Amino acid sequence: VYDMENPQAEPEIILLENLDKEYYRLQFLVNVKSRDAKKEMEISLAAGEIVGKLYDALLKQYKDPTNEESLKSLNKLCVRLVFCLYAEDSEIFGRRNMFRDYLKSFQPQNVRRGLIDLFEILATPDDKRDPYINDNLKEFPYVNGGLFEDGKIEIPNFTDEILNLLLQHASEDFDWSGISPTIFGAVFESTLNPETRRAGGMHYTSIENIHKVIDPLFLDDLKKELETLKELKQPKTRKQKMKEFQEKLASLTFLDPASGSGNFLTETYISLRRLENEALKEQFGAEIVLGDLDNPIRVSIGQFYGIEINDFAVTVAKTALWIAEAQMMEETEGIVHMNLDFLPLKSYANIVEGNALTLDWGEVVPRDKVDYIMGNPPFVGARLMSAEQKADVNKVFDGWKNVGNLDYVACWYKKVVDFMAVPFGASDEVSQTSAKTSPTVFDGPPSPEGRAIRAALVSTNSITQGDAVATLWKPLFAEGAHIDFAHRTFRWDSESNSKAHVHCVIVGFSTAPSDKPRILYSGEQGQVANNINAYLMDADDIFVASCQKSLCNVPEIGIGNKPIDDGNYLFAKEEMEAFIAKEPAAAKWFKPWYGSQEFINRKPRYCLWLGDCPPNELRKMPLSMERVEKVRTFRLQSKSEGTRKLADRPTRFHVENMPKGNFIIVPKVSSERRRYVPMGFMSPDVMASDLVFIIPDATLYHFGILESNAHMAWMRAVCGRLKSDYRYSKDIVYNNFP
Repeated sequence: VYDMENPQAEPEIILLENLDKEYYRLQFLVNVKSRDAKKEMEISLAAGEIVGKLYDALLKQYKDPTNEESLKSLNKLCVRLVFCLYAEDSEIFGRRNMFRDYLKSFQPQNVRRGLIDLFEILATPDDKRDPYINDNLKEFPYVNGGLFEDGKIEIPNFTDEILNLLLQHASEDFDWSGISPTIFGAVFESTLNPETRRAGGMHYTSIENIHKVIDPLFLDDLKKELETLKELKQPKTRKQKMKEFQEKLASLTFLDPASGSGNFLTETYISLRRLENEALKEQFGAEIVLGDLDNPIRVSIGQFYGIEINDFAVTVAKTALWIAEAQMMEETEGIVHMNLDFLPLKSYANIVEGNALTLDWGEVVPRDKVDYIMGNPPFVGARLMSAEQKADVNKVFDGWKNVGNLDYVACWYKKVVDFMAVPFGASDEVSQTSAKTSPTVFDGPPSPEGRAIRAALVSTNSITQGDAVATLWKPLFAEGAHIDFAHRTFRWDSESNSKAHVHCVIVGFSTAPSDKPRILYSGEQGQVANNINAYLMDADDIFVASCQKSLCNVPEIGIGNKPIDDGNYLFAKEEMEAFIAKEPAAAKWFKPWYGSQEFINRKPRYCLWLGDCPPNELRKMPLSMERVEKVRTFRLQSKSEGTRKLADRPTRFHVENMPKGNFIIVPKVSSERRRYVPMGFMSPDVMASDLVFIIPDATLYHFGILESNAHMAWMRAVCGRLKSDYRYSKDIVYNNFP
């Protein structure tokens, strides 16, 4: 084998007689991992489509499809059907097509009764079963694990269509044994109402993106350790060290406090089991195991804990872990050359249904046990939260200033650092003595004997930009937290049908002493950093706080005009011309109107500004009066008392900012692709909207400073972002610039 990147080197030689042992040296010819992952993804997405069709067809059969308990029953029914389909294809039940053959024996009107009987049998140990049950039920094994224990779920009547969908499309035409439990958990959950999913802020995660979190958090180190052990020359020593490595893997405990459909936990379990299987290969090699041998597997799904607010997602997560366990057990059987018992399922109640922001995490898993916390908490913007979510934020950040500007995801960072701070061996109640408005200085980890918890979370990039940096990270750093690794802003794609494209960061952090290099990733490239600050830069820990007044003697900056008019005073050019054609007297009251888009694209809209129009003139313009009445009515219907009061002055705006002289206009949001934020001078006959900032009395000198490379570099470093676009700000960017 010639290495074409090093053509002068001697070729590697592989003898045909050794090919069975050395075929791995030829794997560079084909990217097996990529091919297999693509196949798994295709199968899992196809499985999700089947589940969606089943879900929709069954939903129509319920007496009240809107009833909450009926919907919960439907979710459980779908999970059970999927497990049975998987179990027959992977021969967990004992033989292929066992579930299909059972259902085939029923007419559609009798399938409901047949499923009730089957689920009861799957939940009953062999020694407690009715000795007179039918043979077609008797052959099904005891499953346990809690999956079939709740016998009171509501199952509707089946139709010919549903039975055909189940027998033909879901069973005969599809092989469930090849699904990826990591991807499928997320795809399965997409059968939830999309509106519910958006409201919860859930975004489903590709395997590639999960590894951006777990690889630098712990997996890379474990892989290096395994490779080092493989290099040991003495077989006996190597075998012993592999056993010790297995025990180390089995001792690790993981928590995902926003576990969703369990994809982080599932992929972590699979990754650990693959490492364990590598260790088992080194121990067993080509040995044929004779006689009885204890189960050689040490890594268990009992090491994985989760908290999830959605009951359906909890069930899906548990099922995904069981499927992952079955798949990895099959791989192990091929290594140790022995049959391992998968059933009955172990009943690990380690994924808890509840609100992670109000639960005491110590009641889910003792702090003393936890090694790693990871996950993808909900993405909900500060202005988009429900009343319940706002209450969660206020409770988590009790006493902190300016938390109204933090996104929902910030709560998990605070909760994680609080959990890290619980002293080793203390009660599991999470400490609430964390820094508030005047944080105390942290003087080291809680206890030298304590377990060093490390964490990594996926977040919208808002928490490392703008106002949020000082609000969130300054107190957390004061508590002893520091950033161990981070991925700077990238687009986070999901594997669900309704793909979510969100601009995210990954932050790996801890309060433990940093004993390895800090890595800062931009794209796929990682660089060793001296320090990673809260803006995700290799720089000192500096915080730019919100500042109401400029540090310097410069013109004051403010927003433009905010009409609160339901669009009644704003016109496109063609709309304005049509309006004037009907009401010529209104022509002199129109002014060009510029927001960010209008200014950047040099295409103004037009505002009918009647605030200065004398009442006697206004009464002569019926079409304009009609617009005024519409604004009055719109404001009166508002939930805001201030807006309702504004209805008394319907020709005036909520915010009015109309300079008498020329002014600089600055778009609030502009593209990250621009080297400079577009700014410009406007004359007093122009009106600016509240989507731009305006600087009255500014000179060409101020304009030159604002458009300088220095100011742009400052802006890029500290501003907030909308997705990845620049969000210029008054209190962070302008007022803090020297």
